Amino acid sequence: MEWTTWLILLLAYLFGAIPAGAWVARYYGVDIQKVGSGNTGATNILRTLGAGPAVLVAAFDVFKGGIAVLLARLFGIEGLLLGGVALAAVLGHNYSVFLRFTGGKGVATSFGTLLFLDPLAALLAFPVGILTMWLTRFVSAGSMIGGLTAVIITLVLGRPIWEILTVLVLAGLIFWTHRENIQRLQAGNERRLGDKLPSERVDEETPVT
Repeated sequence: MEWTTWLILLLAYLFGAIPAGAWVARYYGVDIQKVGSGNTGATNILRTLGAGPAVLVAAFDVFKGGIAVLLARLFGIEGLLLGGVALAAVLGHNYSVFLRFTGGKGVATSFGTLLFLDPLAALLAFPVGILTMWLTRFVSAGSMIGGLTAVIITLVLGRPIWEILTVLVLAGLIFWTHRENIQRLQAGNERRLGDKLPSERVDEETPVT
């Protein structure tokens, strides 16, 4: 690849790596990586700091994924490279250089990228994920079902192969970052949305992002 391609991907990664959750928590005097699951996503923020900060973090995590794709398109980037931009932004969120390559689970940022890659697919998949969360009270289940639904929608709509592959990889990342949650779902001890957070750190919850 040319150096300009690497630069574009690097910038997308760095934008995605902005750790909104960690910074918002720090404003409240909390090290979010030492509380709850230790992840920087909105669910951990919700349980630790409340709804207001959680909404702010979730909105920014969606925004940074979407803006990476939007800016790339404004500069004429399309096709497989645009898919790479989306993937780089999500990897930046999941493995932030600002947090020693840790972060969240990439759901909100993935949604943000899909919202600008394919608004129809994003808006069709979103309510399925939310409904799953509402019915089960498992954020992890809603996140994974939403990602899987997005893949199915792009296939049904006959989207270009580069877009289908991009969404498939993003959904695969969501399942990968939720691998421990899958084990807990199978064991019946996954933490539900709304459950109180113990004072000590646990590794049982799934951030929205």
